[in-house]
Amino acid sequence: MANPLRDPRDRRIPRVAEPSVLVMFGVTGDLARKKLLPAIYDLANRGLLPPGFSLVGFARRDWADQDFAQLTYEALRQHARTMFREEVWQQVRDGIRFVSGDFADDEAFDRLAETVSALDAERGTAGNRAFYLSIPPSQFPLVVRQLERSGLSGGPDVPGWRRVVIEKPFGHDLTSARDLNDLLASVFPPHSVFRIDHYLGKETVQNLLALRFANTLFEPIWNRRYVDHVQITMAEDIGIGGRAGYYDGIGAARDVIQNHLLQLLALTAMEEPVSFAFDALRAEKQKALSAVQIPDDMAAGTARGQYAAGWQGGIPVPGFLSEDGIATDSATETYAAIRLGVDTRRWAGVPFYLRTGKRLATRMTEIAVIFQRAPHLPFNATDAKELGQNALVIRVQPDEGITMRFGSKVPGSAMEVRDVNMDFAYGESFTESSPEAYERLLLDVLVGDPPLFPGHDEVELSWKILDPIEEFWAAHGRPEPYLAGTAGPASADAMMARDGRIWRRL
Repeated sequence: MANPLRDPRDRRIPRVAEPSVLVMFGVTGDLARKKLLPAIYDLANRGLLPPGFSLVGFARRDWADQDFAQLTYEALRQHARTMFREEVWQQVRDGIRFVSGDFADDEAFDRLAETVSALDAERGTAGNRAFYLSIPPSQFPLVVRQLERSGLSGGPDVPGWRRVVIEKPFGHDLTSARDLNDLLASVFPPHSVFRIDHYLGKETVQNLLALRFANTLFEPIWNRRYVDHVQITMAEDIGIGGRAGYYDGIGAARDVIQNHLLQLLALTAMEEPVSFAFDALRAEKQKALSAVQIPDDMAAGTARGQYAAGWQGGIPVPGFLSEDGIATDSATETYAAIRLGVDTRRWAGVPFYLRTGKRLATRMTEIAVIFQRAPHLPFNATDAKELGQNALVIRVQPDEGITMRFGSKVPGSAMEVRDVNMDFAYGESFTESSPEAYERLLLDVLVGDPPLFPGHDEVELSWKILDPIEEFWAAHGRPEPYLAGTAGPASADAMMARDGRIWRRL
């Protein structure tokens, strides 16, 4: 007999999706081929998708069902993380359908409606449908309106649930974000809109919540009395690749800070939620974001750069202005750093430094909580400059884990103290393999559990933070060049130096 007191959101019990149809727009793109389609197979292989689960692809290609099935098969054989099993593939294959058409084609969406209705009858999907928009943001309004016109978006008298999934960016600024939110709200209820930020699906990001709230060791010192500052970094060692059409005019701050890094800031700075249900978690993140203060002096509290030709891994690489598809006079930044405050009792006076960039010295995403120096050093043999600050570093990628930095006595007769590290690595501590971020997020969509998805209020608050900075940059010249393969522009180091601090080494 089921326990009536058990919370159905209890994470200790494996969550399995209901029979449903996932309609994927943009199935021929890299995201679908490398991440989404393999994630669907991996979920099925883990026993988290029911036999009735069905996948419908929509694209302009003149394909039959078997052509889309072949694309899916090739994608999962190349990119799936779990072992290939023929019986699992056949389960997925039996539910695959394809609809050919253009986003402006009413007849194509009518055929799509007929296809998913037929799957309800054939595979028992009971009207449960999720629509994944892996498409350019400019196409969101057209597709959402087509879903409404064709009846695919459902209504109060339609059986089953309807959910829509959109990828970042969630707008270009506050105005466009509000327009998008209004459009989505006019067609889908708020609990049916899932805004995917794949960084929030990473195991290490979720472990930040466990680190803070499941350990009495950390929470008492997680405040202004002990913390000197916080650094949140997402560094990439690659250039823009084939993303020139998207990236030019967007830049590093809109691409990464507005979503990924501000979400990490919110999780770091928020108060403890009453539960990890999506409404409680979102409420605390919103409070944290609403308390964020931008620099009074934008010139002193922000920095931006643009990578120039240099060396990466011993190989010469071109500068941003020499990349295919980039205008030679482009003022788009590929590096951005900003200093923010969080005006709450917990964090008053503690700066949060956010930085991101391309063509940097290494690939790394981390949250580093840097603690205040010891107020008194009675160690005659220790150079005060050599003794650093305690730090707690949450490594999001690539080597997921946590590092603690603290002072320890150097062996010998003198009382000399030196900084040492203590590491926890996911790969060494658990036999269970972590699910890929898109596996977790797709499963959240299919079971209707959205705590890791930013709500529309969070999106708008993030744009309120970033818009004034973007406006300042637009009015004040060009980004500073920095050599590819380095740590970024000199202005970012100068921003930290003015505060008497330094960036963690990349």
